[in-house]
Amino acid sequence: MKKKDIVLILAVLILAGVVWIILQFVPGRGGSLLKITVDGRVYGTYPLDEDRTIEIGGTNTCVIEGGVVSMTEANCPDLICVHTKSVDAKGGTIVCMPNRVVLEIVNRETNEDIPDAVAG
Repeated sequence: MKKKDIVLILAVLILAGVVWIILQFVPGRGGSLLKITVDGRVYGTYPLDEDRTIEIGGTNTCVIEGGVVSMTEANCPDLICVHTKSVDAKGGTIVCMPNRVVLEIVNRETNEDIPDAVAG
């Protein structure tokens, strides 16, 4: 490898590290909400700063605890939604396809999706 190649690789790694740090510590995400939709209709919106358990239409149960949202119960056959990683104020979505339930993190002021840190 040439010296220029090594410098370029190091520059890219440093840039990636800086971007990752910025995405991890971006302020202003504390005003996030959990928006639950069932069959395309809004079931409810809930602040992430209040711990609670939410029964969703008799089919699913989600829990907000410590600003983190997870699907804890579902009566669907595959339970993919229950095994999906929890989401927090940084953004994310949990979907239960058979029951048509979507849990998504939205901005409190605009009620719009918070961009995913990976996909943007």
